[in-house]
Amino acid sequence: MAIGTEQSTRRAFLAGMVTLPALAGLLTAAASADASKASKAAMHYQDTPNGNSSCAGCKYFVAGQSASASGSCQIVDGAISPTGYCMAFTAK
Repeated sequence: MAIGTEQSTRRAFLAGMVTLPALAGLLTAAASADASKASKAAMHYQDTPNGNSSCAGCKYFVAGQSASASGSCQIVDGAISPTGYCMAFTAK
């Protein structure tokens, strides 16, 4: 094997050793971001209020474009109705 080829292979190997852990870290961070919210089923989400308690009055609710539009939740994944309710409800 020629000396130039051996150095080139070693450089490629070392570059891979630096790049692979960085990519693994990025993929793990992306997976964690997706998994940070609970599913609607896990939180017993329903599209109707529970008495006077509804998502619109919860501190975790992020309102949509209008008062009747679906918004989002800091805890529950997916579109959330302002008239919905789940077990994470915490009054504002």
